[in-house]
Amino acid sequence: MGKPEILAPVGGQEQLLAAVRCGADAVYLGAKGFNARRNAENFESSSLRDTVSLCHRHGVKVHVTVNTLVMDSELKQLWETAEEIAASGADAVIVQDLAVMDMFLHRYPTLEVHASTQCAVHNTDGVKFFQDMGVKRVVLARELSLKEIEKIRRETWVDLEVFIHGALCMCLSGGCYMSSMLGGRSGNRGLCAQPCRLNFKSRSRDYALSLKDMSHLKYARQLGEMGIASLKIEGRMKRPEYVAAAVTACRKALAGESYDEELLRSDFSRSGFTDGYATGKRTDMFGHRVKEDVTAASSKLLGQLSRLYDRENPVVPVDMTLKVGSSSVLSMSALGKTVSVSAEGAITALSQPTDEEIAGRFLSKTGGTQFYLRSLSFENKDNLMLPPSVMNKMRRDGLSLLDSELGVTNPHLPVDYSFPRSKYTPPKKAQYWARFESFEQLFSSPDIFRYILPLEEIDRHPEVIERFKDALTGEVPAVLFPENEDKIYALAEKLSKMGLSSLYCENVYGIELSSKLSLAAYGGASLNILNSPALENYSRLGLSAATVSYELSMSAAEKLQGSPKRGLIVYGYLPLMRVRSCPSKGEKGCGNCNGSPTITDRLGIKFPTKCHNRQFTTIFNSLPLHLGEKTPAPADFYTLYFTVESPEECKKAFDSVLGLSPFDKKRTGGLYYRTLM
Repeated sequence: MGKPEILAPVGGQEQLLAAVRCGADAVYLGAKGFNARRNAENFESSSLRDTVSLCHRHGVKVHVTVNTLVMDSELKQLWETAEEIAASGADAVIVQDLAVMDMFLHRYPTLEVHASTQCAVHNTDGVKFFQDMGVKRVVLARELSLKEIEKIRRETWVDLEVFIHGALCMCLSGGCYMSSMLGGRSGNRGLCAQPCRLNFKSRSRDYALSLKDMSHLKYARQLGEMGIASLKIEGRMKRPEYVAAAVTACRKALAGESYDEELLRSDFSRSGFTDGYATGKRTDMFGHRVKEDVTAASSKLLGQLSRLYDRENPVVPVDMTLKVGSSSVLSMSALGKTVSVSAEGAITALSQPTDEEIAGRFLSKTGGTQFYLRSLSFENKDNLMLPPSVMNKMRRDGLSLLDSELGVTNPHLPVDYSFPRSKYTPPKKAQYWARFESFEQLFSSPDIFRYILPLEEIDRHPEVIERFKDALTGEVPAVLFPENEDKIYALAEKLSKMGLSSLYCENVYGIELSSKLSLAAYGGASLNILNSPALENYSRLGLSAATVSYELSMSAAEKLQGSPKRGLIVYGYLPLMRVRSCPSKGEKGCGNCNGSPTITDRLGIKFPTKCHNRQFTTIFNSLPLHLGEKTPAPADFYTLYFTVESPEECKKAFDSVLGLSPFDKKRTGGLYYRTLM
């Protein structure tokens, strides 16, 4: 297997210099809009081409992040941003939203498209979904172990990218709604306020939603041997010294050399580092930024780190050919480009003619540039002497010409494309769908058109298949790690043979599974559909109907166009996070946990949780969504999302939504009637 690239984070110009001068193979950065770090310095469209040129002169690729969710009102601006990125000659775009992905794939066929970690790809079929779409690379979820990454690599062929160092989100990326629900700032739209770093308490644990930073650098060579294409360093909001230190350490780790982990920890960490996800030992992963972490990065340390990138480092190898003659010619080749310069001035040697050793001594003086002499092919048939001043000038002129040639950017030319969209005509009367967490909550009503129940619950009570027939839909787990793929797939196949006809999918892997089993697929809100083209694309890719994101305002939901059937969640304790590192798990394991402990914030507000077979935990909002007397936007169906309620509470909530009885508990309207940033 080839050596994986080192992919460095770049939030501004100083970070860019740190990355390219310290030996990164590629950088990822954001334009001014539509990137998941909108508060970083980022790059104006006018400077993006120059940035690409600078990187290419250093042999560094540029990946531009366009990895936020987009609303219909922003599609025109997105189109313009895409044109600027394509014109810059960037090497790839990193994308989350399906509308954005489809546009780049079909409008700019020469520009690589990478599925962002925001797509929450954490198993084989998740990779295959995007692989089938035509993406070049998939960025895997950070929560995977080395063993799980290896399984995915073995069973797919698209390029894979994994995080190697940096901060860990508590939640699987792309599935966190805490910042938006609690403060109106959406992590899915690049403005996460990081409320998880505050002091939430769970059982005996403080800061129960804050993880240490990951450092998997010790596994860099192992990941390369697996065939991983790219090792990604997190940190577009971090200072340039961090970028320099992380890139340097990663480069050394890949070369099998020792690196200074203590230096990395001193520069930035949260109570040190963890490799819990890599090893699968997730008991000691929690940490937060303490005073010692803040003061560790002294001015002396920062000065030491800044010297790593304060001047050009020789990172680009050059192969030279010098032919000495009446008109001497020096050719230089680097990164697939070749230039030549010629000069007069060779004279008959009075003592010693210029030989390869002498020529190499002068041609290797590339200091102050990004180049270094890797090889020299030499010829001097007439035994002439080429004066040092001539060789020095040829070297300078050649390197300058080579630098210019490498800096030429090649724009990606667009082809005909338009966002898929058709007119939406809502039904005269919407259906009611009811999603239940457990069989015990289940009740029937002539007003319920579709009943959604987890596959495991249906397996425990298979009589519900005959009872509800095609009105029953099996929910596949929202999070399914590779170790359990075969089990869930076998279960879905077994139930389909018993008469189950459809699956409810909160992640794209479920669409792939539904297709394999020839089952109808219904999309959940966690697919993050915020715009009309995404809705159309999901329909084209296999969804029979889809629930739009609950980050969408009601007015925006009302304006959604497109023929696919769509729904809204109108009641429920909405999921804020789905996490693999259980915040309630102690050093000795689960102990006497009942599987549904609460998490308490610094104001004393309690958030319910639910453990799913010790595979992942869902953290729910403290109050249930309930629209009360407000009329939701027109839709094909309205879903009641039952989770932590008792059977009696489920029935009462349903009656209240139908207007048959009042709702006597505190409630929230969610984001439907608020402005989302």
